[in-house]
Amino acid sequence: MASSGGIMVREVERGGGKHIALPVDSKNPLVMQRNIGRIANLVRRHNVDILHVRSRAPAWSALAAARRTNVPLVTTFHGNYTAGNPLKRWYNSVMARGDRVIAISQFIGDQVRSRYAADPAKIRVIPRGVDVGVFDPAAVSAQRVIQLAELWRLPDDARVVMLPGRLTRWKGHSVLIEAIARLEDRTGLRCILVGSDQGRTAYVRELENEIARRNLQNIVQIAGDCRDMAAAFMLADVVVSTSVEAEAFGRVIAEAQAMGRPVIATDHGAARETVAQKETGWLVPPGDASALAVALREALALDAATRDALARRAIENVRADYTKELMCNRTLAVYEELLAEKRGDGA
Repeated sequence: MASSGGIMVREVERGGGKHIALPVDSKNPLVMQRNIGRIANLVRRHNVDILHVRSRAPAWSALAAARRTNVPLVTTFHGNYTAGNPLKRWYNSVMARGDRVIAISQFIGDQVRSRYAADPAKIRVIPRGVDVGVFDPAAVSAQRVIQLAELWRLPDDARVVMLPGRLTRWKGHSVLIEAIARLEDRTGLRCILVGSDQGRTAYVRELENEIARRNLQNIVQIAGDCRDMAAAFMLADVVVSTSVEAEAFGRVIAEAQAMGRPVIATDHGAARETVAQKETGWLVPPGDASALAVALREALALDAATRDALARRAIENVRADYTKELMCNRTLAVYEELLAEKRGDGA
């Protein structure tokens, strides 16, 4: 693995992988040009069979290195990239130029075909995977849940609506705040916005001002980052994703379903694939606080039997198609496919 480093380096090395630090995150054209030779040298030195890239800047370098060394290139198209002008569309297009292009949802697969004219025969839809060993209701101890409830000062009888996701405008926090304000019965209700602001302090102040303007200070709280999302989901009566832009996959909604939680997501992007309407959750129009309020009323009013049945369906939904094990096996199958082609014994 070659990357500029990060918190996962230790995990790679602990798992027996070799990490090599390279400035592949740089968008400087000179650095990207030098990275071509660096990657090509790594391919030769370590007898690399396949190059696999997941980001645009390193993909340009890897594409040239793959051609130079005659090894197959796999790209994972994992973002709903903006393409408002021809230059941006050209820059993004490198992710559609692999010998195989992995799309993390059917939504992204359709976009790769329509926007970037990728060969459909080269596209493989492999959804992102949930670690069901971690996101398993049976694996979360009561103590973990209690500790988090105490940290967030949640009453035992609180009805919790949770929106996990980094604090950025396109995640649609204001839509949820307005929907909460529209609820007639807010008895015992707590709305938790979970996620890092990543330095967006001005946006946090906007949210705080909106919460105060609607007199929801005792209901809506900004909890910040959380290192134990499995325990967090156990506290939630309903988990919400209000993204105003389409999610390429939306892992939070899949993780919440793995924990048996009712979910409400915006009706666009990959949420249409991962959420079964009224079976594992609800889909509401983008930016529609009124429709979101209706779905919240329904989700919060579920009786125990209905909630249990929904939880079973949600867990089954994830385990059938969205696990980390499935994602890895499907990715390895793509590698085997390319190696067979290279050997000349497969198509």
